[in-house]
Amino acid sequence: MSSQPEHSDTADAAGAPDAPDFDDLTRDIADVPAVEVITTVAVHLMSAAAVNLGLAEGGEAHKDLDEARKLITALAGLVTAGAPEISNFHAAPLRDGLKSLQLAFREASLVPDAPGTGPGEKFTGPVYG
Repeated sequence: MSSQPEHSDTADAAGAPDAPDFDDLTRDIADVPAVEVITTVAVHLMSAAAVNLGLAEGGEAHKDLDEARKLITALAGLVTAGAPEISNFHAAPLRDGLKSLQLAFREASLVPDAPGTGPGEKFTGPVYG
């Protein structure tokens, strides 16, 4: 019997998990439809923007309107560019969420941006309540 420790397929000599097999990861992402990738990224941007608008639990502690502005603008660009590619069925709820965030930003601002100059409005046009 050997005195060397046996190695499993999931750990290296130090007992740490093996590095991911990037070939497998590449194949996996290749199987994900573009509409799913786009909507998932949009939902992450929405969630992060909501947190930075102070809309999450513990809201005021995480409020950062400068960060929220960046996230909303990125979301507006993604939704505007991606909408024709993902169909109105998928784009409509993203547009609604974007508009809600834009209006929440205006409400949270001490000095609201003029219509057409708020976050993302260069992509969406002016947003009115």
